[in-house]
Amino acid sequence: MANIKDLNPDESPQAALGARLRQKRLDLGLKQKELARKLGYSPTQLSHTETGRKMATLRFVKKVDSHFGLADTSESFEREWREIKFGALLEGFPEYLGLEERASEIRLFEVGVIPGQLQTRGYAQALADAAVERGEITPEKAAERIDHLIRRQNALNRTTPPLICAVLDESCIRRPVGDDPKIMQDQLAHLIRFARLPHTSFQIAPYSMGARRPFDRLVSLLTLPDRSVVSYVESQAQGQLDRELSSVLPRVRNYHLLQTESASQAESVAMIEQLRKGTP
Repeated sequence: MANIKDLNPDESPQAALGARLRQKRLDLGLKQKELARKLGYSPTQLSHTETGRKMATLRFVKKVDSHFGLADTSESFEREWREIKFGALLEGFPEYLGLEERASEIRLFEVGVIPGQLQTRGYAQALADAAVERGEITPEKAAERIDHLIRRQNALNRTTPPLICAVLDESCIRRPVGDDPKIMQDQLAHLIRFARLPHTSFQIAPYSMGARRPFDRLVSLLTLPDRSVVSYVESQAQGQLDRELSSVLPRVRNYHLLQTESASQAESVAMIEQLRKGTP
């Protein structure tokens, strides 16, 4: 009988993932060779993942989730992998990222800061550098944050890209980010280019909306390929991924009201153009 290595889940996050994978396999009565064959990997590769010797790839954990029926659940290995790969993220956000990659429609609202999907690298770098200066993250974590953002943006550049509707509070375009004025100039120019894409919709929610603005924090609504809708709402301290129709539908209705009350795309682009002219 082959020697079975004792696993210590507390040794590292990837060891914890490996130990959970082995336990799931044993609970289902699967031999290592059998599961490896079903996943399309060698037994050695599976063994290295289970023992924590090597970090699993995104492709691997997606196959595991598909095989075990864990895709898009709180127990998914992809969610755990993303938490390990990208560091401490708000609750619900790793799972949201997995859904965003598959969404056919993405609706966004943000206050105070350009949402990640629309950020230029310079703008994102300025935000990360400021977080380092405040002592919130390390320079290494800042670099990981930027790499993660670029991968996230690239994931939306598919053969058939999702419809992306973005409504930004006016504070997003008026709040200066970065010491170099060129950072905001480039970011505003990027928003104009985004608005001109064939699969996007872009609007500014002006200050004049006042209390009629239905949201006061980041809200994302994803329409998935099966036409189901999930929402993700985020504050400074926590994020909430919601699939319950009773709470998602009111956010969908409020988003439609937000779009109705906001400036049109042409008016929004004109607002940014005027702001760019007044930016040194």
